[in-house]
Amino acid sequence: MKIALVAQHATPFLSDGASRLGDDIRLRELSQNLARKGHRVTVYTGKRRGAARDEARLHSGVRVEYIATDGKPDEADLLARVPAFSAPLRERWSRERPDVVHALRWTSGLAALAATRDLQVPVVQSFDSLGIAERRHGLIARTAGTERIRLEPAIGRSATAVLAGSSDEESDLAKLGVPRRSIKVVPCGVDTEEFAPEGPTANRGDRPRLVTVSGLDEHDHDSLATLLRALSRVPGAELIVAGGPDRADLGTDQTYVRLSTLARSLDVSGRVLFAGQVKHHALPPLLRSADLFLSMSEYDPSGMACVEAMACGTPVIASAVGGHVDAVVDGTTGILVPPGRPALLAQRIRQLLGHPMLLEAFSLAAADRARSRYSWDRIARETTAVYDRALDTAALAA
Repeated sequence: MKIALVAQHATPFLSDGASRLGDDIRLRELSQNLARKGHRVTVYTGKRRGAARDEARLHSGVRVEYIATDGKPDEADLLARVPAFSAPLRERWSRERPDVVHALRWTSGLAALAATRDLQVPVVQSFDSLGIAERRHGLIARTAGTERIRLEPAIGRSATAVLAGSSDEESDLAKLGVPRRSIKVVPCGVDTEEFAPEGPTANRGDRPRLVTVSGLDEHDHDSLATLLRALSRVPGAELIVAGGPDRADLGTDQTYVRLSTLARSLDVSGRVLFAGQVKHHALPPLLRSADLFLSMSEYDPSGMACVEAMACGTPVIASAVGGHVDAVVDGTTGILVPPGRPALLAQRIRQLLGHPMLLEAFSLAAADRARSRYSWDRIARETTAVYDRALDTAALAA
């Protein structure tokens, strides 16, 4: 099968430096695993300013083609550049027609639908996160994202098939008028060789260790405040907060400053470490060193941080929202709690830390859950099955 992956905003080439963007990892892993199954994959992405290449080979069976659309990576700019991105796609596909086009995120979907008009090529759409969900959870202002929120339903209804990252997203898509028959839940995958129970473990002391991952942006403040308040009710435990700017730059980060003030007021400063930006290769050892992984996000469309922790054999306590609800099997691989409930969270943490055998059982089940449900091999198989159905649907409509 000839597959075109359209990702206007992302690149499958990953640097060895700081922690890598989730969309870049997803694009790289999906394309490689599709190629390993014998498919010919071409990734179409925007050419960044100063980039010299127009084409590159990522992996055997995966070619990357850059389309020159200089600009900023924010959504408003991506939307403005959709015509300049879609015109070269149509030119290429008119000469060499792919069997299926898979668009990642909404601006890529607009470009793909415009480029395939009258070419009778099925378009599969992944949104990763929906504007209505982000607005509902306060991640975008009531007056922002208007074009995105208006266009995403039209894109979903126009695509041949839509991949939802979670059952929560599937429900939102159906409410937007996307036919349920065209929606299939296929989550993001995890590298179960890199994220695995076996491997190096970060140094730690005798304290029970809790770990969370956060970008330390302003929307993370409330969820991290919940963790700090819970920590104040779990004597002796330590909390590692991984993510955000480099550790040397934390002092200038307003979210860090506010949280540090809160930690002092709760008398837990000595038990909290803000690690700053963690290189991707250092994340699995840190997750393996934890007794529990915590995520109290009020909105998480994929739940991938929890899945990565589970893949390392670390049980999870997470907020019962978004992708967490699918990823964490409550009472088996971890525990789900309502967001914003520090007293209840602390109670659940004490419950697990006080029962080592239960913690070990959760650890084994968590690793098995991540391997069996979220391996990239399975995600690629499920994605290919959607492509096959999209081809059948397009053939019937022709």
